[in-house]
Amino acid sequence: MFDSFWFCFCLWHLAGVFSVDVKSVSVLEGDSVTLQINVTEIQAYDEIQWKFGPNKSLLAKMNGVTSTIFNGPDGRFRDRLKLDHQTGSLTIMNIRTTDSGLYEVEISRSSFEDKHIFSLTVYAATTPDPQTSPHPEFASHPPVSMIIVLISAAAAGSLLIVAVIGMFCICRKHRDAVHEDETQAAAKLYKHT
Repeated sequence: MFDSFWFCFCLWHLAGVFSVDVKSVSVLEGDSVTLQINVTEIQAYDEIQWKFGPNKSLLAKMNGVTSTIFNGPDGRFRDRLKLDHQTGSLTIMNIRTTDSGLYEVEISRSSFEDKHIFSLTVYAATTPDPQTSPHPEFASHPPVSMIIVLISAAAAGSLLIVAVIGMFCICRKHRDAVHEDETQAAAKLYKHT
């Protein structure tokens, strides 16, 4: 019982360590950006869903050649989204700083399912472009991929701590049981003498 609990707990922590890669994309306010996926041609049985933000609001979906575009949360994407019917890539036109955030696409095919996450940062026209600034790594907001790496490292560290504590508890329980057996054997031996 105790061992199966630790196994499940460790497995749960490992699931958080291995996650989907996040691609960072930056664009200047007012421009257009296309979030590219690794699909060369949509098949009739393919299903693609684009989602945005922490609530994963549905932006667009495609079933083969049929597609539907949604306005997103608060209607913020009205008339600014375009879905490529050949590749399933999503284009956001006349981009705004409020469009910054995580974009997730799920691709379902008969043989596999795939997921991609994009961390989109939209810079205001007055903000310097991170590509041309001398030290982009010192920007005020770290990229989401850096945050995911740090969270993964913390999860791996906590998993190691949990494993050490679990081994310590098991060894201590075993040592106490052996000590109790030795004490009982010594008591019996003393009793017989």
